[in-house]
Amino acid sequence: MAINSKLRMFFLFVLLATLASKIEGNPTCKPSGKCSPPVTGKTKAVLTLNSFEAGGYGGRPSKCDNKYHSDDKPVVALSTGWYNNGSRCHKWINIHTTIGRTVKAMVVDECDADHDYQPPCPNNIVDASLAVWKALRVPKADCGLFGYNLV
Repeated sequence: MAINSKLRMFFLFVLLATLASKIEGNPTCKPSGKCSPPVTGKTKAVLTLNSFEAGGYGGRPSKCDNKYHSDDKPVVALSTGWYNNGSRCHKWINIHTTIGRTVKAMVVDECDADHDYQPPCPNNIVDASLAVWKALRVPKADCGLFGYNLV
């Protein structure tokens, strides 16, 4: 009886571990949040609004250069996988809307959201300054969370 019970527990554990890896996405992406979808011509991303200025709600200086950046400049923070240990620091990315608008923005930070007791960023986030949203002609009242393509 004890062996049967242990066997059931083992199978339950395997089932739960399998389900957890399916829910998280790529089971080889460990620890969670450390990888992002591959960047192609039409990589889907979620654009979020962030402040990169001192005293802004971004929290601290950017990881790329330990400086604050004006929200009037098109700058972004990328999810941990896309940030790739800083390999994209100070490089320009293109952000395209589904209605044909495009903006170039410079990578200055990692979207890790480990400040202010926030949960970690999902693996498909482009956290953008207000200048990016303005360039895409999104009204300030509508800025926040939208799906866009990243190149």
